[in-house]
Amino acid sequence: MTHDTQNILHHWREAVPNDRLAHLIRDAARAFHRALQVRLAQHGVPFGHWTFLRILWESDGLTQKELSERAGVMEPTTFSAMKAMEALGYIERRQLPTNKKNMYVHLTAQGRALKKLLVPLAEETNNVSIEGISGDELKTTRRVLLAMIENLAKDELLQTPTASARKPSTKPLARAAMAYRSTVTADSKRDKKSAA
Repeated sequence: MTHDTQNILHHWREAVPNDRLAHLIRDAARAFHRALQVRLAQHGVPFGHWTFLRILWESDGLTQKELSERAGVMEPTTFSAMKAMEALGYIERRQLPTNKKNMYVHLTAQGRALKKLLVPLAEETNNVSIEGISGDELKTTRRVLLAMIENLAKDELLQTPTASARKPSTKPLARAAMAYRSTVTADSKRDKKSAA
């Protein structure tokens, strides 16, 4: 266990066990990122590249702006990452002959091949994180977290346009959460029918 992760555990179990839920979720995400970052580093892949690769494996050919929005980072960060990833041979950036304004990002064969190497590392990280947690507890955790995302997305819509323009949108997360919840609901209904 890294020193940072030990500090997080000390904070939550001893120092401030009733700190705000947002901080607990942030610290859980940090622990996930650290665990995956260590695994990726063994293959020479920075964590920041993982984020973009994961998006491109699902939707190749996005603009740099679309990548920024999906990754939840500023465009200069995406631009720097794309330059580095292009130098490593993971991506190619191209303009369409009909649209010289936008730069489209495409995976190379090498970038696509990384999926077989890196996805198992993320799966391993997830498996490590759920050791000793029951299936029912995991379903409840997913349902609760998705409901929180949905609530925060609704709240975002109620905020002033100026405030929401300065922060990354949670709307894509809310759509994904609602789609997942409807899938879980349909699966639960199907399970209850087959059990009857």
